[in-house]
This record gives sequence, C-alpha cells and structure tokens, in this order.
Amino acid sequence: MNYEELLASRSDGKQQKAQQPIGYYYREEIDSKWRGVVDVRKDMSANIVFSKALKAECEKNKELVNNRQIHFSSLSEESGDIQRLELEPGNFISYEQMLKDDPAVVARKRFFGKTLASLAEITDYLHQQGIKHVCFSPKTVFVRKGDSTPLVLSHGSFYLDINDQRGFYGDDAQFVAPEVLDHGTIDERCDVYSIGKFMQSLYDQSDVPFLYRSVIKKATSELPEDRYDSPQDMLKDIKNRKSMFVSIRSLLIAVVVALLLIGLYFEYFPETQPVEFVKPAPRQPTDDLLDDGFDPAELGVTNDGDSLVVDETSLRDYEAKAEEIFRKKYEKEADRILSKIYNKSYMNNSEKKFMTESESTIEELMKAQSEIGSDAGLSPERAQLIATEIIDRVTNQKKKEMGGGGSTNSNGVKLPDKK
Repeated sequence: MNYEELLASRSDGKQQKAQQPIGYYYREEIDSKWRGVVDVRKDMSANIVFSKALKAECEKNKELVNNRQIHFSSLSEESGDIQRLELEPGNFISYEQMLKDDPAVVARKRFFGKTLASLAEITDYLHQQGIKHVCFSPKTVFVRKGDSTPLVLSHGSFYLDINDQRGFYGDDAQFVAPEVLDHGTIDERCDVYSIGKFMQSLYDQSDVPFLYRSVIKKATSELPEDRYDSPQDMLKDIKNRKSMFVSIRSLLIAVVVALLLIGLYFEYFPETQPVEFVKPAPRQPTDDLLDDGFDPAELGVTNDGDSLVVDETSLRDYEAKAEEIFRKKYEKEADRILSKIYNKSYMNNSEKKFMTESESTIEELMKAQSEIGSDAGLSPERAQLIATEIIDRVTNQKKKEMGGGGSTNSNGVKLPDKK
C-alpha cells in the first residue's frame, strides 16, 4: 500500500475520484488489491434508455482491441441493472488528477504533439468500429500513473438517445460538440471538436503553442462544415504546417547568415575608392631614324618571314648611316647648348660664374649625347668619341666667331675690338 492508498483507507476507502458521464470513478481496495471501479449514476438507474445503452456498451467493450482502451466488466444486482463497473488491472488516474500532481507536464518537449497524436489514433480506431467518443475532457481521459499517454473508458455515442444531453454530461458539456447537445447530425467531426476543446483546456494557465493555435481554432468551430473532417486530417494539417515552419526558419537563418557575411566583408575589407580618370597629355613627337629618310632595305636588311637577315657589308653601311644621323643631330644640339656660354654678354661674367655654368653645360651635353646615341643605335663608347670631336669643333668655331683680333677676357676668350 502506497501513501495515497494509506490516506484513502483512513477516509472512505476511495481515492483518485473522477466524475464520469455514466458514473463516479475511483480506486478501491478489493480482496486486498486496489482496483479501479465506476459506480453507475443512481439518478439514471430508472432511465430505461440509459440502462439499455450501458448494457450495449459493456458488450461492445469486450470486443475492442486497442492498448488505449480501458476494458471493464459489469457487476449487476438481482434486478439485472448494472450498478458498478470494475476496470482492468492498472493504476489509472484522470488527466485532471495528473495535471494537479504535475502541472509542468504540459511544458515538456513534444507533449502537445504526442497527446494529440495518441487521441487521433484511438479515435480513428473507434470510428472504424462505428463508435464516437463524443466527450474528451480532463475528467474522461485517463493515463496510467507515471505516464502521460491518453486512455479512454466510456464512449458517448452509446448514449445519444438520452433526451437531455446537457444534463447527461453536466460540467463536461463544454467539451461536447453543439450538434450533439442539440440532437443534430453526428459524424466524426464531433470528436474533432471535442479533441480541440480538450487540448485547449490543457493550456488554461498558458498559451497554446504557436504552431497549433490556428489548428485548434479550426477544430473547435461551431459549425461542423468549418472543422476538419477527421482527426487524421487535423494531424496532416499540423504536419504540413511544421514542414512550412521548418522551411521558413531555414530561409530566415540563411538570410541572417548572408547578412552577417556581408557585414563582415564590409567591416574587414577596405572600401574601394572611386578613381577619377584624367585624359593623358598629348605625346611629344620623338625623333625617329625613319624620319631622316632611313630605310633598312637600303642597307640590305631583309625579312625571310621568321627573322631579319643582315650581311656584314650591310651592317657596316648601317653603322655609317647611324653615325651620320648622330653627327647631324648632336652637332645641332651641341651648338644650341654651347651658345649659352659662348656669347658676348656671358663672356664678361666672372670666372667663378663661368665655371659654374660650364659644369651644367657639360652635364647637358652628356645627357644629349646619351639620348641621341641611344636613338641612333650607337654604342656609348662610339657616341662619346664622336661627341668629343663635335664639341671641340663647335667650341673652336664659337671662339673664332667671338675673336676678331680684340682683347682677351679672364676666361682666355678673345673679345671684339671696341669702336
């Protein structure tokens, strides 16, 4: 005997009481064993319709083969009326009692889905047997103690001929479909309504999970045509909603990851600055050997298709032509540069200034030698030799032009006579 049974034995010997439409369920010690029993309602004992329906259910109960159906046997008095039902072995408690003992059970993972799936399974089986449960309520749905899998006991479709359906179900009438209470057309949709109301009642102290709210709302519609056609259709809708929810969640996760990657890119990679394109300055014309009438063919340079072929005689002619071009251009450039220091106004300057300007003149001459020699294709040694010769000749010529038999300045250059 456990602690609860000990407390029950000290009172009226009854425990885990639960009001049912057909009677009063409790656990009682019978032959030193605790068994579940249902005392049939005494106020209905004189109702012939009720007594006949109860006998029919007791006979049908023996044929039901499902692990979610609680089986029972009837105990009759001499009059033949059934006064008590004795349940199969097991410690059964109502959902109402389970929620009192452990209210946090509704917050467990997948509790809602598992409970709904179990109810749909037993209801589908009952419908195949031509039975409608009619009233799923925290009092009429049971579990084995320590478990939360729904079990059912008595079924309302056996008692549809009772005139006062609201009085028959009492406080549980809120879990019964309107068409049942009004003696309308009864089909599987009455159980869809009752299951929806039952699942909704489990969350009186909290909100129904978001995924199931619209499903419960449709299942508990007042008009049968607005509900699901069967509990299985309700489960299919939930499955479709789950798939859609997973897809949307995956899409949102992908979008968030993409945004994070884009943010990291702009955070850690330098921003490309716009480049302003400026039109290039016109290219200065350059001297080309061809501009001076130089034609490679004249020197015997030929093209055999793959490479240029130059014979020794042609090479010498080529070098002579190159020297001629160099002499022509460099002599012109040397005359321009040397004219800067060999003139009447400049020659009267001091020796110090003359030497300073001479150094810059020499640098300019050397630069011109290098550029013109490179354009002409002469070696640096050959270009220097010819340049020296040209500089000496131009310098002497400049001195003669400024001589004229006059006096000589401090730089050793003869100046013209004063008149």
